[in-house]
Amino acid sequence: MINPLQPIGRVFLAFLRTAGRLTLFTGSAATHCLRPPIYTRMILRQMVDIGYFSLPVVGLTAIFAGMVLALQSYTGFSRFGAEGAVANVVVLSITRELGPVLAGLMVAGRIGASLAAEIGTMRVTEQIDALTTLSTNPMKYLVAPRLIAGLVTFPLLVLVADVIGVFGGYLVAVYKLGFNPANYLTATYDFLTAEDVNSGLVKAAVFGVIVTLMGCYHGYHSRGGAQGVGTATTNAVVSASILILCFDYILTELFFAA
Repeated sequence: MINPLQPIGRVFLAFLRTAGRLTLFTGSAATHCLRPPIYTRMILRQMVDIGYFSLPVVGLTAIFAGMVLALQSYTGFSRFGAEGAVANVVVLSITRELGPVLAGLMVAGRIGASLAAEIGTMRVTEQIDALTTLSTNPMKYLVAPRLIAGLVTFPLLVLVADVIGVFGGYLVAVYKLGFNPANYLTATYDFLTAEDVNSGLVKAAVFGVIVTLMGCYHGYHSRGGAQGVGTATTNAVVSASILILCFDYILTELFFAA
């Protein structure tokens, strides 16, 4: 009777072991982010890599999301004679949900994989051990700058994505659906509140930490040569994407639950 329960027990113990190791890694990384020395040059380099070079993919995702959202909203609302609510739905959906979530998922695929591959390669080629030998803390030199850069850069990326997404909805509404430009902009401005934008930016900061943390964690603990680096890269993207969706619900519940 015990044998069928053994696989369940092994999976549960493996989950606890991974959760504990991730918790310790997160605590150590957060501690090193707050303690000097701070590698400013590394932080700026990672901010450029995470933020500036992610702008094209985030911008394209946001503008097409806004365009599709405007088109689908108009199609649905026209059945009830509520076409005027298109601007409200577009700005609300982009700032609260689609902006942070889509930006997080797209950057997770780009940056999460890149971080895991970079740090994983350093691990399997013993470069991290060399840093320790040279009295350089790998957590402070490799992990902390990336976490700080993700925390700072993601809200800026999402803010740009919000503007581009709303602009995409404006283009479709005005030039395809025949909305009056002034009325559409007025409806967008009147309906938008600071809470909508702030909630999206808070989500963005959390997603930035998640993406960089998962990339660094899986890369830092990769083993087994090139195959281990490939596995770490896959795990980083998958785990970051799942955690983004989970924390999106949790944060939405905290911000907007009645």
